[in-house]
Amino acid sequence: MSEIPSWLSVLEIGNQILSAAILILSFSLFAYVLTFNLHSRVGRAFAALLLGMVIVYSGDVVLPQVDWAESWLRFQWLGIALVPAAYLHFTRAVLLAVWLRPDRFRWRWVVRGAYGISLLFALLALFTNLLVRAPSAEAPVSNLSPGALFPLFTLYFIAATLLGGWNLLLARSHVRTHTARRRLTYLLWSFVAPAVGVFPYLILASSAGQARPELVLILSSIANVAVGVMLVVMAYSVAYYGVLAPDRVVKRQLFYFILRGPIVASMVVALIFTIPKVEAILGLPPDTALTFLVVMTIVLAQIAIHLAQPWIDHFLYRNELEEVAWLRTLETRLMTSGDLSQFLENVLVTLCNVCAVDQGFVALPGKTEVRLEAVVGDEEEARRALALPETQQLLTTPEPQNGFHKVNGYVIRCLVNRHTDENMGILALHAGCTPVEEMDEETSTVIEHLLRRAEIAVEDRLLQMDVFEALRPIMPEMEVMQALRGAVPYVIRPESNEQTPELAQQSEFYEWVRGALTHFWGGPKLSKSPLLNMNVVHQKLAEYENSPTRALRAILQEAIEHQRPPGQRQMTTSEWLLYNILDLKYLQGKKVREVAQKLAISESDLYRKQRIAIAEVARTLAEMEAEAAEASSDAPPQDSAPSSPRAKQSRPPSP
Repeated sequence: MSEIPSWLSVLEIGNQILSAAILILSFSLFAYVLTFNLHSRVGRAFAALLLGMVIVYSGDVVLPQVDWAESWLRFQWLGIALVPAAYLHFTRAVLLAVWLRPDRFRWRWVVRGAYGISLLFALLALFTNLLVRAPSAEAPVSNLSPGALFPLFTLYFIAATLLGGWNLLLARSHVRTHTARRRLTYLLWSFVAPAVGVFPYLILASSAGQARPELVLILSSIANVAVGVMLVVMAYSVAYYGVLAPDRVVKRQLFYFILRGPIVASMVVALIFTIPKVEAILGLPPDTALTFLVVMTIVLAQIAIHLAQPWIDHFLYRNELEEVAWLRTLETRLMTSGDLSQFLENVLVTLCNVCAVDQGFVALPGKTEVRLEAVVGDEEEARRALALPETQQLLTTPEPQNGFHKVNGYVIRCLVNRHTDENMGILALHAGCTPVEEMDEETSTVIEHLLRRAEIAVEDRLLQMDVFEALRPIMPEMEVMQALRGAVPYVIRPESNEQTPELAQQSEFYEWVRGALTHFWGGPKLSKSPLLNMNVVHQKLAEYENSPTRALRAILQEAIEHQRPPGQRQMTTSEWLLYNILDLKYLQGKKVREVAQKLAISESDLYRKQRIAIAEVARTLAEMEAEAAEASSDAPPQDSAPSSPRAKQSRPPSP
């Protein structure tokens, strides 16, 4: 049986656990950013910074487990050398996002040059002794020795970090909202985390003299804790760039991702490192104890997160707690069509048991035909009974009765709306059921109670469907607003003279799109549309002989084509409806009555669907504009000004 670990061993294990935790956190945030912020320049630059940390901490975790330490120490320099260039890239992206201006040509080459310098330093560390030399000490403080070029790299690292801090200070000085200023303050206080985590301080210590292992491990552990906290704060500040979801959704998504991912994984890693060392205390074989505790940790952690959700939500949504709780309640209480079928099936089964019969069904009228919502027994027999004229009459009667009606071997009861007395459907049981008037009072009360529950369920579902139908027309416009919100960064400088970002945020954007479509083949709503100032239009000018109107018409047509479903065109299927409306009404210029007849819908329904179709085009235009703004910021400036009205406006110099 092993002895209790020494003080130095405890420090070593603790430092390994913290290093593994930082590695897990860095990789998790790297994956998170690539998943949710990939379309944001800030997100991509932050991912490069995290990649450097992943490489460095991978080496820290592996080093104590291998004999060929020098190879891993040199491998870490891929990440160490990447961080300064990533700092410049990341902080410059934040600054440009705040200023809403394209990057200047020379600054793009500065960032590219920094990546080139970082690559050169990495190659020097991997294959030569000019930057670093062979390790100078044994584990647990094994490190490389400085080479002739190490002071130059240190100067480069410090300069890039300081310039990155200056970029963030400059960005913070130009924001005009409290939320943006607060988030950039968080970023300023935490942006040094990668520098603290990856710079090889032990090389400097070794050049000054041999450091005590205990002191090195303690300082390293403190630094790892600080780096972990600052990384989370950085991720919080960056997570809002380039996403279309509301801030509350982003905040909750990131928080629970960290809880369920990096934190639980770090707890498991801590067990993997510690359990074999405390075998004498547990009195169990290491593998048995480890398996048992890892499983318990994973399961109990999820239960703890679930139980702590009310307190977590209170922390995340201090000012919106009631609204968020209401939204959460709606999500769990709303009844889907599957929920209704399952509920009615349970009621039907219970009724069959009470009445001692083995067949029954529930049928509800649909938009085009009557459907069986629940069936007990032979479904084909139920369909034959449903097709009988007497059954159809009970389904469609405007004045339903509460009693049972005998129809071809079934007793049928209409399901009646308790507020409007309208017929909502029927419930049928096999005729072998004893008549209600002949049952004892307790049994008949149970049957009436079950029938009432079925009526309430159907009524609630119909009410929900009415609410959904009312919300359906405005959902595309809500998506448009989210797309417009994501078309520009979340921090805005009001005095900027750039028109396109403000243009994409205007509440009249939908009306501008509708007007341009209305005058698609000519008219003032197209030729004088504010949409002519969009970046995506100006990028098309050269293709259309510098005619803004023709370029806008082409962009609108492209946005309409985005609504086209795959496959062969159908005129009456629902998936083709929006595209067909746009094509027939605007591209082909047909009249409303002709379009409605061709699509086999009423004119009132056509107007409702037309609104949805225009909203989809507006959402697509907003996304195209966001991509165009991104592309224009990456393109070098032109020497000659384009012959468009927008080019004649004065543009403030980029930072």
